[in-house]
Amino acid sequence: MVKKHNYTGKTYEEAFNKAKIDLQELEENLIIITKEEKKTLLSKKVDIEVIEKREIKDELKYLIKNTLKDMGFEVEIEITVNNDIPTYRLYSNNDALLIGKDGKNLKALNLVINQMLLKELNTNYRFFIDVNNYKEKNDKHIISLAKKLAKEVKETKIEVKMDKMNSYQRRLVHNALTNSRYVYTESVGEEPNRYVVIKPKQN
Repeated sequence: MVKKHNYTGKTYEEAFNKAKIDLQELEENLIIITKEEKKTLLSKKVDIEVIEKREIKDELKYLIKNTLKDMGFEVEIEITVNNDIPTYRLYSNNDALLIGKDGKNLKALNLVINQMLLKELNTNYRFFIDVNNYKEKNDKHIISLAKKLAKEVKETKIEVKMDKMNSYQRRLVHNALTNSRYVYTESVGEEPNRYVVIKPKQN
């Protein structure tokens, strides 16, 4: 269970400063879960609820490990942080089953844990779950493919449609090619069949 801290001030800034001083944490290490303002004719009061990100990281590790234990998996978890987004890298007694065909089981696990955390925090918190570097390898493959197709589009001046992808995968492609002088990208179609089109830039 993530510990939540409550603070009150005449303004939001006053309440938040109390939280930073009391918890001895920098602003970037704290998350405000709720904020409520109460006004009367004579006074104003702001209530906030704050949690420390490190506590969320610990709670996530607990949720993942115990959820998988109930499913018969024994896992070791390694946590890395990139751009303030933690990745929980799992090493289990059956990585192939945990990943599933085309990563379907891994996607389902991410969704289930995300919903469990959302219910407890009542706010979104970005994180990724990976199994034995599967997601990292898959991300690199998508980026490599996007750059390869972009080179073809540059040479042929003919647009290329990629396979359908989820929003995260499409964002990988957009980010990989956003600074290209020769091509640009567009997401086309309706979910869950949206895909990326790589198009040549007009000179």
